[in-house]
Amino acid sequence: MLKIIFLMAGGALGSLFRYGVSGLTHKYISGFFPWGTLMVNATGALFIGFLWGLFEQKGLSPNIRMFLFVGVLGGYTTFSTYALESMNLFRSGDFKMAIMNLLANNFLSILFVFGGYFLIRLLIINLK
Repeated sequence: MLKIIFLMAGGALGSLFRYGVSGLTHKYISGFFPWGTLMVNATGALFIGFLWGLFEQKGLSPNIRMFLFVGVLGGYTTFSTYALESMNLFRSGDFKMAIMNLLANNFLSILFVFGGYFLIRLLIINLK
């Protein structure tokens, strides 16, 4: 039961963060391209890489892992929104923008996972 509570609390926080980051992104970057979703997916990937690198060598309780990785980051990132926006771009005939959306989300998210992981590893090594 405690795992469910951690999952729900993390999911609620992640959803609030997603709403805030996406809203701020749309406030400052306009246009037809789904910048808010890209920003959320890329920063979510950065955070998961960062946290994975941080906690890789240290024991992390299953409840905290559930809260952070499944709850917060699962609620924060937006794969289903990304998929829907990509489909809508294809349906509207904007193939160039749709392909750019697919490539940008996939490439940046993978790059940011590695970046977050290696950044925290460098920081941990330099702090020792």
